[in-house]
Amino acid sequence: MKVKGIISEEKVTLPEMRGVLLGVESERIAAEKEMSYEFRRSIEHANQLAKTTPEKAEALVSDLIKMEKMKPEIAYRIANIMPKTRDEVRAIFAKERYTLSPEELDKIIETVMTRF
Repeated sequence: MKVKGIISEEKVTLPEMRGVLLGVESERIAAEKEMSYEFRRSIEHANQLAKTTPEKAEALVSDLIKMEKMKPEIAYRIANIMPKTRDEVRAIFAKERYTLSPEELDKIIETVMTRF
């Protein structure tokens, strides 16, 4: 299948994507359509890495976006990875032109842990 153009684009968390994939899977099973290898691997990947519910992930993103120095892309990345240590958060912010203070790192970890 070739994609001719992108109609719209939006950011979603991994738990939300898992829900979408499972919905498509059930439609294909009901229609008795074959699922491609890539599609099955995508579902398996989402099942293994989604660590929370879509509602909790979206609430986490909204909490993170309210923080200073937080870009939406990074908030979604944090919601997908759910870091538990300062080093994991630093790795997420590694490409940014600024560094976070220990207090900011701890605040991010605390926010993640309350939503986990």
